[in-house]
Amino acid sequence: RMSDAAIGQREDRDFVTALARGLEVLTCFGSGDRLLGLTEIAQMCRLPKSTVARLTHTLVQLGYLSCVPESGKYRLGTATLALGAAILARLDVRQIARPLMQELADATGALVSLGTRDRLSIIYVESCRGGSIVTLRLDVGSRIPIATTAIGRAYLAAAPASERNEVLERLRELDDASWQKVEAGVDAALDEYARTGCCSSMGEWNSQVNSIAAPFDPGGGLPRMAINVAGLAQAYPRDKVLDEFGPMLLELVGKVESRLGRRQPRP
Repeated sequence: RMSDAAIGQREDRDFVTALARGLEVLTCFGSGDRLLGLTEIAQMCRLPKSTVARLTHTLVQLGYLSCVPESGKYRLGTATLALGAAILARLDVRQIARPLMQELADATGALVSLGTRDRLSIIYVESCRGGSIVTLRLDVGSRIPIATTAIGRAYLAAAPASERNEVLERLRELDDASWQKVEAGVDAALDEYARTGCCSSMGEWNSQVNSIAAPFDPGGGLPRMAINVAGLAQAYPRDKVLDEFGPMLLELVGKVESRLGRRQPRP
C-alpha cells in the first residue's frame, strides 16, 4: 500500500516525517490481536527494515507496541488501547445512535454499523448485530474499503468535493489497474445518493455481502459519519435491501440527527 507519509506532504515544511512514519507503523495493526514482524511492517509501510526496527523499538519503549518474545513479532500495546478508549468515550453520538441501531438490527436481523473515515478505509466505531444466524461478524475497530462498500460510498457522497477527489486520486495511484471499475462504482453511488439519500453496494466489496448506507454530520467537531445495514446476500437480496432497509435506515439517521440537533433536509 502507498504510505500516507509520502502522499500529499512533500512540500509541507511543517510536516514531521519521523512522526508520520511511526503512526504509519501503528496503522499496520488492524486489531489488537494481530501479530506482525519487521519484514511485514516494512513491506506494508514501504520503508527500509532498518528504519522500521528503530521505529518499533521506540514504540515499544513508549508502550504503543509490545513484542511477543516467542515469535519476535509485535502487537499493539496498552498505550494505544488507552488512546482508543479515550476517543470512543468522547464520541457521544455512539450513545445516541446505539439503541436506535440495535432496534434496526433486531428488526432486520442484519448488521448495523456506525463508521467514519480513516485514510482510505472506513473504521467502525459502533456495531450492532441482529438475531439472524447468518449475520456478519464485523466489530468495533474493523476496517473496510472506502470506495467499494456502501458505508464508504455514503461517506464520500456527503464529503466536500475536494476531500472526495483527494481520496479517489490516492486510490488511483495505489491501484491504477482497477481504477476504472472503482471510479464507475463511486460515480454510480453519487447518483444514487442524489436520488435516494443512500448508497448501496451489492456484492462489490464482497461477493456474498449486500449493504446500504446513509451519511450524516454529527457536528460538535466530530468527523462526518455514516450508518450501514449489511447482510449476507443469500438472506438479504438486492430488492429487500433497497426497498425495505433503505427507508428504515433513513428513518434511523433522521432520528439520530434530530437528537443531535443536526436535522437537515435530505436529498
